[in-house]
Amino acid sequence: MVLFSVNKKETSPYDGQKPGTSGLRKKVTVFKQQNYLHNFVQATFDALSVEKIKGSTIVVSGDGRYFSEEAIQIIIKMAAANGVRSVWVGQNGLLSTPAVSAVIRNRIGADGAKASGAFILTASHNPGGPNEDFGIKYNMENGGPAPEGITDKIYENTKTIKEYFTAEDLPDVDISTVGITTFGGPEGPFDVDVFDPTEDYVKLMKTIFDFGAIQKLLTSPQFTFCYDALHGVAGIYAKRIFVEELSASESSLINCIPKDDFGGSHPDPNLTYAKELVTRLGLGKQAPDSEPPEFGAAADGDADRNMILGKRFFVTPSDSVAIIAANAVEAIPYFSSGLKGVARF
Repeated sequence: MVLFSVNKKETSPYDGQKPGTSGLRKKVTVFKQQNYLHNFVQATFDALSVEKIKGSTIVVSGDGRYFSEEAIQIIIKMAAANGVRSVWVGQNGLLSTPAVSAVIRNRIGADGAKASGAFILTASHNPGGPNEDFGIKYNMENGGPAPEGITDKIYENTKTIKEYFTAEDLPDVDISTVGITTFGGPEGPFDVDVFDPTEDYVKLMKTIFDFGAIQKLLTSPQFTFCYDALHGVAGIYAKRIFVEELSASESSLINCIPKDDFGGSHPDPNLTYAKELVTRLGLGKQAPDSEPPEFGAAADGDADRNMILGKRFFVTPSDSVAIIAANAVEAIPYFSSGLKGVARF
């Protein structure tokens, strides 16, 4: 077992590290300044109660954008130094924002522990790359974003921070391979658990939707669809759910390999940036090469927003919600006992 020690490092505040409900978003070049990320992570640890940190389990993953791998290793070392017992990382550092919530609420570790929160590394629909955007936010034990009371504390801490804690001699962890790596520290063992990022999310989806009915639709020769992940994290879920679980053809998926620069485009699911999907559905300036599919959808970088298209028409988000609400009780098992309310914001 590799042993590590805790190092206290001096630092100075940076202006403007105020997180909102979407976290802290800046250019990669800003985040790569000396101790910039370290300051924000330490400020977050210091804003949380001791029981949420000491001996706890936290999740660290995101949409796979540029700088994520380096950031994950930094946060792992700082978590170890701050007394966290275990860090869960989605394989290759990938977890969609909805999947992070599912993991926090539902996943049980090998030691029987549940996560008390998560650092999510995403800038949502903003572009990625060395000169583009990076972001970080913290979700609480309920799976939702840190409330204003916590984000205000984080911001106040960033304005006065003088030191942070890290484990400099903790080696980088291979996050490409599923498995648990255990280290030894001053307060006992410290684990990094790399896990399948789709497993818990798929389990949750099966409790909400009728997979049998959806599979029957997707495999019908009378129905065609196209799903565009825009090279964001949604791609790994699309392959797992549509292809592996629902037996759809992989040819129905486009741009489903996550890339740290999202293929050089904005991972923003709209008529401007989802150009390939728009063209396939017959909504582009040029006619498609073949008959458009009946249904199309796209997701943003961290897979918490979507765009829905029909053959040669755009479905507004409000209409999408209205269609779901109108059919929820009859078509979605999770709502079989009644729909309490709907919202769009």
